[in-house]
Amino acid sequence: MNDIVKSLLIVDDEQENLKSLRRIFVKEGFRVVTAERGKEALEQLRTDSFHVVLTDLKMPGEVDGMDILKTIKTLELDCQVVLMTAYGTIETAVQAIKSGAYDFVTKPFRKIDIVKTVERGYEKMALLEENRLLREKLQRIEHTEEIIWSSAAMQKPMLTLKQAAPSTATVLIQGESGTGKELFARAVHRLSDRNNKPFIAINCAALPESILESELFGYVKGAFTGAAADRDGRLMAANHGTLFLDEIGDMSLSLQAKLLRVLQEGEFERLGANHPTKVDFRLVAATNRNLREEVENRHFREDLYYRLNVINIQLPPFRDRKEDIPLLAQHFVQKYCEKNKKELKTLTPDAMEALLNHPWPGNVRELEKAVERAVVLSTGGALQPHDFFEEISKGTPPNEITVSFGMSLEEIEQKVIRETLQRTAGDKKLAAQILGIAVRTIYRKLD
Repeated sequence: MNDIVKSLLIVDDEQENLKSLRRIFVKEGFRVVTAERGKEALEQLRTDSFHVVLTDLKMPGEVDGMDILKTIKTLELDCQVVLMTAYGTIETAVQAIKSGAYDFVTKPFRKIDIVKTVERGYEKMALLEENRLLREKLQRIEHTEEIIWSSAAMQKPMLTLKQAAPSTATVLIQGESGTGKELFARAVHRLSDRNNKPFIAINCAALPESILESELFGYVKGAFTGAAADRDGRLMAANHGTLFLDEIGDMSLSLQAKLLRVLQEGEFERLGANHPTKVDFRLVAATNRNLREEVENRHFREDLYYRLNVINIQLPPFRDRKEDIPLLAQHFVQKYCEKNKKELKTLTPDAMEALLNHPWPGNVRELEKAVERAVVLSTGGALQPHDFFEEISKGTPPNEITVSFGMSLEEIEQKVIRETLQRTAGDKKLAAQILGIAVRTIYRKLD
C-alpha cells in the first residue's frame, strides 16, 4: 500500500473541531473527507472507501458513532474505526472496542496522540491489505502441490520438472537438506502417467545397510533369523508406480551394485529366494551430496551415477531465492493456523524483515518450522519478531556485499543484483531504482 494515498473520513458535529482535524491530517498526507452528521457519513461510506474512519461517539440525530461502527462491521467494509469520546463515556468506548473499533481517544486530546492513533489504524489496515495481497498472489501463482515460488532461481528446476515428469526417465534431484527434494519427487510422480499408482519413499540414510536391503528387496521365510514369513519389499510395493530413494548418496557400494542390476534387468531377488521377480517402477533419487565428487572419490559407483543422472534437477539453496520468503511465509502461516484451528494471523513488517534478513541455513524446512512455532506460541493477531527463534528475531541485515577476488564482472553484477533483491523482498522495481538501472536490465542480467 506504499503507492496508495492514505484516506480518512472524519465525522464530528462540532464544526471547529472538524476543521481543525482536517487541517492536521491533510498536513499528515491523508486524503480527508468530512461529515457533520452520522447519516452523511453513512452516505460517504456507500460511495467511497477509506482506510480509517475517525468519528465522534456521541452525536445528535438518528445515527451516532456506534451506529457507524455497527454499519461498517455489518457491511464488512475494509477500514479501521477510531472513536472520539468525552471522559464520561469511556465505558461506552471500551464497549465499542469489543464491538470491533480499533481504538478511541478522549477529548480534549493532544494533536500528537490523535495523529499517532490514526496512523496506527492505517498501519494495521496496510498490514491486513499486504497480507491479503500475498494470499491472492499465492492463489494466482503457478505451483505444484506445495512448491511455491516466484524467484528467478526456481525457473530452471521448475521447467525441468514439467518437461521430465510425463516421461519415463529416471530423475536425480540434488540440493541441500531442506530445499524440498521430496516435494519435487512427489510432483514428478503426480505429473506422470503413473499418478494413480503407488508412490513409495525410503530414506537410505536412515537405515543400517542390512535393514535397508531387506526393506528394499523383501525376503522369504527363513532367509535370516526372525524371518517368520515371506515379505515384499519397497521395490515390489512400487510396482507400476514410483520409487523415491532419498539420500541415495548414503547407500553402501554393495547395495548400489544390487540396485544397478535391478535398473538394468528390471528384476530382483528377495533375500533368501532362488528365482528373480519382475518389477516395473520409475525411479526418482535425491541426495544432498555432490555425486560427481563421490564418484571421483570412489564412494559412489560411476555406472549407477550415469543410470541415475538421466534427468538432473538442481534445487537452489534458500539463500539464493529469498524473494520467495514473503509468499512461503504467508503460505506456512495459513497452513499452520488451519492445522491448529487458530484465527488466521498476519505478519508484521518487522517480522517479515527479520525473516528476510535471516540466512536460513536449514533452507525452506527451517522457515516452515520457524513459522509453525510462531503460530503456535503467538498470543496476538499478528506475528512479531519475538514470536520467532532468537537467532531470527535478533538478526540484523547485512550492510555490505562481499566480492571475492577473481570474480568476473558478470558474477559481481549478478551478486549485487541478487543481494539487492533480497533486501527489497524480491521487488524488482525498487531494486532497479536503488541500483539506478532499468527493471528489464535485472531480468536480462539474471536470465
